[in-house]
Amino acid sequence: MPTDLPTSPSRTPDRTTRTTPRRTHDDAPDTAVLFARLAGLDDGPERDALRDELVAAWLPMAHRIAGRFRDRGESVEDLRQVAALGLVKAVDRYDPSRGAFESYAVPTITGEVKRHFRDRMWALRVPRRVQELRNRVRVARRELVEHPGSPEPTPTAIAAHTGLTEDEVTAGLEALESFSTLSLDAELATGEDGYSLADTLGQSDGSYDVVVDREAAKEGLRRLPERERAILYMRFFEDMTQSRIADRLGISQMHVSRLISRSCARVRAEAMGRSV
Repeated sequence: MPTDLPTSPSRTPDRTTRTTPRRTHDDAPDTAVLFARLAGLDDGPERDALRDELVAAWLPMAHRIAGRFRDRGESVEDLRQVAALGLVKAVDRYDPSRGAFESYAVPTITGEVKRHFRDRMWALRVPRRVQELRNRVRVARRELVEHPGSPEPTPTAIAAHTGLTEDEVTAGLEALESFSTLSLDAELATGEDGYSLADTLGQSDGSYDVVVDREAAKEGLRRLPERERAILYMRFFEDMTQSRIADRLGISQMHVSRLISRSCARVRAEAMGRSV
């Protein structure tokens, strides 16, 4: 009986012949050839159609990136639109000679979404410096309380952790609470005695203007002749008509009218700092 049996081929894989490397995500299609074609095309219908094809191919990745920012006060659909805009910018600016598209597109799309939150999501426009302080304070607070049982960090502790001044930390903390606004009709208390935010706001008091006017007119009134002061008192404080004033003083109504006009013009001019 023959003893030499054929041996089976070795099943040890050949490490020198590897297949195409696996992509990081399922939504990262292999579009290297398409991007190479796009780079060689001039503006026109063919380039536009290829560009749209690339955007559609990578759109699932843009949606995945948008999903990282859910539950931050913006709807998922709006976030997807912003991410899609970032994707379009990435496709237009990508240079195939500088590496894989995904490594360029991910930070581009992420930056577009972050800019959306920075520039569009604040109810009131906040200076960029204050926004940056807010982000540094937010990160510092999270780092300082990451251990269970850690107390809420004080502004002093946050300042020491970040290298900011306490005034800068205070500004950042205030910005943390200022991302959204309340309606003036928002109810601030419960029950029958509830009141709105508008009820707590002050308003201009016209009486202050009256006080200022009276103080400004005092000196001018003191310098009027006694009879003219008496006429003004009877007319404006006792509410007497010009005819009654004329009868009391034994002069004509026309003369009373001229004296009132002249006296008022003089007091007004002195109150306004003009010479008469």
